Amino acid sequence: MAETRAPTSGISPFVRSPSYTSASPWASFSSTSSQQRDKEAADRVASSRAQFIDADAAPSTSNTEEQRPMVRSQTIDEMYAAPESVLEIEVRDPRTHDFGRKMYTDYEIICRTNIPAFKVRYSCVRRRYSDFEAFRDVLERESTRVNIPPLPGKVFTNRFTDEVIESRREGLERFLQIVAGHPLLQTGSKVLCAFLQDPSWDRSAY
Repeated sequence: MAETRAPTSGISPFVRSPSYTSASPWASFSSTSSQQRDKEAADRVASSRAQFIDADAAPSTSNTEEQRPMVRSQTIDEMYAAPESVLEIEVRDPRTHDFGRKMYTDYEIICRTNIPAFKVRYSCVRRRYSDFEAFRDVLERESTRVNIPPLPGKVFTNRFTDEVIESRREGLERFLQIVAGHPLLQTGSKVLCAFLQDPSWDRSAY
């Protein structure tokens, strides 16, 4: 007996209809929310990465150039021009002399200068401590408006040891640097240049 079948649309009655799925408001909401959350998360990551790169980025060339100080290069005349004022005083090479029972130490005084008050630009003389004492006494008589600094104190025991001689040399050098650099003594003293530069300086002449 031949079997008779009803015509069919080709769609199984047990398969959910696509129209039903798309028509569901909850399915649409779930899909849209998931996509939006993914997009917002990606935007946050991109924003954080941009801020991180901006914070570590090196300053721009324009900002660096604006902050860099302007340095003016010297001209040829300025590079080779003589300094306006030079005065270098050095006390060195102490030597102890022995004449029988009498001993004394003298010191070499080097003077380099281009100040017009001094007669020569370079000089080298030797002076002993008693010469410094006489020189200071003359300075005090000549210059009542200037406080003359003291000399290093006298030493009565072990005065010819290396430590004592070096300490005295340093004190004498500081003394000369102060008095030689004073403008009133440079222009008003008659003994200053002679003591520093004249090899035949005689204390009795003052």
